[in-house]
Amino acid sequence: MTQQADAVREVVGPVVEAAGLHLEEVTVTQAGSKSVVRITIDLPDDAVGSLDSDALGEASRAISAALDVDDVVAGAYTLEISTPGTSRPLTEVRHFKRARTRMVTLKLTDGGRAEGRLTDVLTDGDDAVLVLDDDTRIPVGDVRRGKVEVELRRLEDAQDAEVSELGESAGEDTDEDSDGAGSDDTTEGHPGRNEEG
Repeated sequence: MTQQADAVREVVGPVVEAAGLHLEEVTVTQAGSKSVVRITIDLPDDAVGSLDSDALGEASRAISAALDVDDVVAGAYTLEISTPGTSRPLTEVRHFKRARTRMVTLKLTDGGRAEGRLTDVLTDGDDAVLVLDDDTRIPVGDVRRGKVEVELRRLEDAQDAEVSELGESAGEDTDEDSDGAGSDDTTEGHPGRNEEG
């Protein structure tokens, strides 16, 4: 279904860009009699932090409307829109830029390993160098694979900040209503045009 995914990308690309976001990935798969359209969006390269649920919701509604108007997916379909999440492997310069301020583990091409907080990604033409908090510098070309380490303390801090923004009256409901702010893996699903239910 690559051709259909390309058609979807062509329709939703301008919508995502207009929202100030980056279109990371589009896949279209068949699930019985209907299609499943999965779209991954992210903040731009120069942004630090996670895409919040409000911005994801707004983008999701705009993407859904654009797909229905342009009729690029035939028949019933389910639309799933998400962000890459912290489990995404860091394999491209863009991925490393988005991981700035996070703890990372890097497996190097020489078999070595490096860990630390990624403070910067320096680029010079096609070359890029990762800078860790201890001032270790590692060319991206020397990294076989990288990953973001989930920091529970950081997640708790993000949730505490969200609670304080809501005010004290929301305090009792925070455990049940927490949407995992600080993690990048929020997902929204929408039935597409002609989808029953």
